[in-house]
Amino acid sequence: MISKNIIDLKKKIGTSVNIIAVSKNKPKSSILECFHSGQIDFGENRVQELCEKANSLPDEINWHMIGKLQRNKVKYIVSFIHLIHSVDSVKLLNEIDKQSKKINRIINVLIQVHIAKEKTKSGFSYDEAEILLSKKNNLKNINIIGLMGMSTFTSDKKIISDEFKKLNEFYFKWKSKHNFSILSMGMSNDYMLAIENGSNLIRIGSLIFGSRI
Repeated sequence: MISKNIIDLKKKIGTSVNIIAVSKNKPKSSILECFHSGQIDFGENRVQELCEKANSLPDEINWHMIGKLQRNKVKYIVSFIHLIHSVDSVKLLNEIDKQSKKINRIINVLIQVHIAKEKTKSGFSYDEAEILLSKKNNLKNINIIGLMGMSTFTSDKKIISDEFKKLNEFYFKWKSKHNFSILSMGMSNDYMLAIENGSNLIRIGSLIFGSRI
């Protein structure tokens, strides 16, 4: 079933949008089934689980940190992480740069912008992101390759679409200056709206692995 789900999803969205299979809390057997169906990008939101899976699953897997990342946990993932999606503070940026420098590695990151109405969601405000992106970046071991945003949890599609549209406009404002290549918006419940509004990277869990128990 997992194999069919990922194959059908890729057929539906086409080749211009990349999928992160959200594998948090999923057994290794499910991840391997998905991997052997051609999926190489997987997302985790807890450092301990991420490290354990990375150490025991195929090296060809691209691991993505999609959850809130504490600064004291950065050192555990910099040696292998493919992309950190959830950079929500300057302090976190500095820590990633510091730990990456120790092992002479450049880490790709996304700046998380707070686009939702819920205050519980993390991210830079638009004003904060504007200030960050306007300044000269002196972090030598950080490569900011795009933006990420999570929409409001609501059934109102207009609210979601408007939030995605605004982030898309902000993304294109800075795309050429920073050579951005990724706009990450959309999850299992809103990924089509996200794609319609310019997302080229979506995070999908339940549509691939099944509903949470």
